[in-house]
Amino acid sequence: MQNSTCYSPPFIGEGLGERWPSHEATGIEPRRIIIVSEKLRWGILGAGRIAGVFARALAASATGELYAVGSRAQETADRFGDEFNAPVRYGSYDALLADPEVQAVYIATLHPWHAEWAVKAADAGKHILCEKPLTINYAEALAVIEAARRNDVFLMEAFMYRCHPQTRKLAELLRSKAIGDARGMQVTFSFQMPFDPEARHLKNAKGGGGIMDLGCYCMSMARLIAGASAGKDFAEPLELKAVGHVGEISKSDEWTVAAVKFPGDIVAQLACAVMANQGENAARIFGTEGSIYVPTPWFPARSGGTASIFVHRNGLEQPEEVIIQADRELYAIEADTVAENIAQRQAPSPAMSWDDTLGNMRALDWWRREVGMVYEAEQPEAWTLPVDKKPLAARPEAKMPYGRIDGVEKPVSRLMAGAMWAQNLPHACVLYDSFFEYGGNAFDTAWVYGGGEADRLLGQWMKLRGIREQVVVMAKGAHTPFCDPDSLTRQFFETLERMQTDYVDIYAMHRDNPAISAGEFIDVVNEHMRAGRIRAFAVSNWSLARVEEANAYARAKGLRGIAAVSNNFSLARMIEAPWTDCIASSDPVSREWFTRTRLPLLAWSSQAQGFFAMGDTPEWPGTWMSRCWSSDDNYRRLARAKELAQKYGVSALNIALAYVLNQPFTIFALVGPQTPTEARTLMPALDITLTEEEMRWLNLE
Repeated sequence: MQNSTCYSPPFIGEGLGERWPSHEATGIEPRRIIIVSEKLRWGILGAGRIAGVFARALAASATGELYAVGSRAQETADRFGDEFNAPVRYGSYDALLADPEVQAVYIATLHPWHAEWAVKAADAGKHILCEKPLTINYAEALAVIEAARRNDVFLMEAFMYRCHPQTRKLAELLRSKAIGDARGMQVTFSFQMPFDPEARHLKNAKGGGGIMDLGCYCMSMARLIAGASAGKDFAEPLELKAVGHVGEISKSDEWTVAAVKFPGDIVAQLACAVMANQGENAARIFGTEGSIYVPTPWFPARSGGTASIFVHRNGLEQPEEVIIQADRELYAIEADTVAENIAQRQAPSPAMSWDDTLGNMRALDWWRREVGMVYEAEQPEAWTLPVDKKPLAARPEAKMPYGRIDGVEKPVSRLMAGAMWAQNLPHACVLYDSFFEYGGNAFDTAWVYGGGEADRLLGQWMKLRGIREQVVVMAKGAHTPFCDPDSLTRQFFETLERMQTDYVDIYAMHRDNPAISAGEFIDVVNEHMRAGRIRAFAVSNWSLARVEEANAYARAKGLRGIAAVSNNFSLARMIEAPWTDCIASSDPVSREWFTRTRLPLLAWSSQAQGFFAMGDTPEWPGTWMSRCWSSDDNYRRLARAKELAQKYGVSALNIALAYVLNQPFTIFALVGPQTPTEARTLMPALDITLTEEEMRWLNLE
């Protein structure tokens, strides 16, 4: 070799027991603090092969010790404990999590059970190292990460190679432009196994298939390489195309190849297989000034010692061998990475942070969609319970306020969740479960959302959970250009069929059509009310004069009138409507009208589409944010919301939402959380009571 460079990692594990986060640092009030002894006491959940690998590694760890094992049978736990010297053995996973002496848990079950036990471990106050993949899809990963946030515990997805100094050195080489600008890469992880349809690596019900078992490594490496090349921790795919073979018997992807494009026009060829040897399991990166070859990316210096990266620079005949030293075995470094970073609750890159894991799960979902790979655990019948497999119920800490809408017998949560964000059934279940757990029972959907997918997913979730009578559904129809009584009826029946229900609590006409008399709409909606298909009728994006016209007709005819109006209302002034034919009611005249008439307002874009979550950037040229909300007066409102947020110890977004909820008339805020974490971060607004002076000051009055 022409050159040889030695790289040694810093010792990790120093200071254990001294780095504990304050409430101010985390923003979360800890449920309890677990005092770490001289060595972190690990419990291993599961007693299979990988559990044994980790147990053996703990003996070489600088910071951890094996304290307990939990298995589904006492006999298995005892056998594992005997082999790996575990002092405590439990015949159930629940018993392991109930042991207060267990400080950290390594989850070593099969893929489909990772999510359930990770959430349960977090709820038990345990720090978590969960085998890869963290879950079988992005939606479950959202639930697991939110559980870690909510319980203030450490969580890391167990990509052991990401903790090794070789991977850190690879990222440094790419950031330093050792081969210029990266252009492409080839990343492979595959093997040929004997065909056994009941084996873990093949059976669909056990989470089999190459993408989730091996492709997760390839994707995580590619995202790391593309990110490091741009000076970031990771990058997300812009395009992904894949082909593969899904076995007739296994129902799992047995071999597959993906082509991925990242920002900066970096391209990647990713190959994985459990039933085909696709060549060397290596990583090659090609740049403008050379290439990098990593011969053992996944198990570098597995037992400790040296690993090598080869850097070939253009114009040189021989590559430079960069030698990396590791003083412990691979999985021991992973265990020590957990202990080193418990105080921060996440490990820094190149270990897997929460955002890194979420990005990887999204990309793996994309890859599986491309090859038509769906797990049994993702089918509707598998989603009758939330991720933690406990009956759905509101959390004890839920503080949701409720209101009343004439005609709806159920109390209606003051926050109404938009159904347009759900991507698929698992995502809908995770998203709606989290909102329901915080006391939210009202959902807003529409015939046009997602081509009807929003209606279908909301209906599936209600049916799977068996909670139709606990939920308030506002459905909408008759959107322009189909804004007429006949279209309303046709779309309404389609909505009922999609949602698998025989009624909706509130039905709103999505737009107005001044060419048709208000009375014609009142007549048709009353027909549906008399048939029991609608409990209350609302209108969206109607002028207040038009509402008065409609209700005057209803009174004269002895019919039910409009029970609520769904127009825009927020602290920010809507400069231009985000969609055609939209109406805002945030002006003083409208506020006086709602105060006087006591008609409820169902406020869409109640947080100005995230305007109050933005930074101080004055303009977003060419975007809907700039077009709809960017103005001097709105930036002054944003600044005041931030100032008041400091007083209340919340976010500016919470202040903006509290402004809506504290109006002197009946108002419900339509919100659009896209993750469980976003749902939780809305809740502090419910505890804020703004004074009249603060309300006026916020709105520049």
